[in-house]
Amino acid sequence: MASTIASQFRSQLQELSKTLRAVSADLANKPWRNGGWTRKQIVGHLLDSAANNRQRFVRASIDGACTGPQYAQDAWVAAHGYADQPWPTLLQWWQVEHEILANIVDRIPEERLNALCTVGDSEPVSLRFLIEDYIDHQKWHMNQITAPPVTETQE
Repeated sequence: MASTIASQFRSQLQELSKTLRAVSADLANKPWRNGGWTRKQIVGHLLDSAANNRQRFVRASIDGACTGPQYAQDAWVAAHGYADQPWPTLLQWWQVEHEILANIVDRIPEERLNALCTVGDSEPVSLRFLIEDYIDHQKWHMNQITAPPVTETQE
C-alpha cells in the first residue's frame, strides 16, 4: 500500500498533467515573459528536474541518504534543445518521466522518508521535503506555463 505522501504525489501529478495538456502548441512556443524561456523550455526544465530528482529519490530510498550536485539549468535546457521539440513529444516525455517518479515514490519505505539529502551546497533536507518541494516546483512553473501570453504592449 502506498504511503500518504505517495498518494498525494500521484494525485498532484495527475492534476498537473491535466493543466499541462490544456496548453496549446501555439502558446507552448511563446516565452512566458519578455526575455524568459518558452513554455517548451520550461517543460524541458521540468524534465531535467525530474531526471535529477529521480537520482535523489532512488539513492535516498536505497542508501538512507543522498548527496549530489545542483545542475546548471540553462545549460541543460540548451543542451537538450527543448525549444525545437514538438509540443506533443514534450507532453509525452513529461507524462512518462512523472509516471516513473510516481512509481519510485510509491515504493519508498516510510522510514526512508526521513533520509537526509544534500543538493549542492544547500543544507541537508529530508527525502520527504524533496518530494513535497518537487511538487511545489512543478506548480510554480505551471503558473508560468499557463500565464497569459506576453503582448506587444507588455514588451
